[in-house]
Amino acid sequence: MARTVHHTQGKDARLKRLAENIDALARKDERLMRRTREIAELRQSAAAAIYSICENFVSAVNQLLTEPVMELDPPDFPPDAFQDDAPNLMQINVRGRILQVAFSSTPELISTEDFRVPYILGGTVRAFNQELLEKDIIEEQLIFYTLEQHKKMWRFFDSRTYRSGPFDQEYLVSLMEQLL
Repeated sequence: MARTVHHTQGKDARLKRLAENIDALARKDERLMRRTREIAELRQSAAAAIYSICENFVSAVNQLLTEPVMELDPPDFPPDAFQDDAPNLMQINVRGRILQVAFSSTPELISTEDFRVPYILGGTVRAFNQELLEKDIIEEQLIFYTLEQHKKMWRFFDSRTYRSGPFDQEYLVSLMEQLL
């Protein structure tokens, strides 16, 4: 009889542990789904931010020209233009001198595979003109939307020189100067 009571208590304890583990799993899944939604929203916001950087650069240069010749393609980037499951492409063109910005989501929510700072979007900036193309040269640097401790930002990384910094108007100016 004592063995049956002990066996029943053991069974009840196992069932209780199983139920607790299932509850914990549900809470863990909910946290993961919440984090996934947060990252998706952050990716969309980051895509809008890089477009805004490029758009402001093009606008600032065109305001200083006698005739606006710098073009940004696409001409606008509404919030739903970001593609989470495909590459995103933007291009700045000045008379055949091209800066091409391509980026996509990381396979994982957050990655450190290609850059030491955690990032959620990664891609490249390519700079070329006809002269460089004839020599089979396309300048390329990596870009990442990083989740740094106190801020989130777009960064470039030159894998040849290990130079890194913010992807901003100054960075775009330096790239375009190399093409002229």
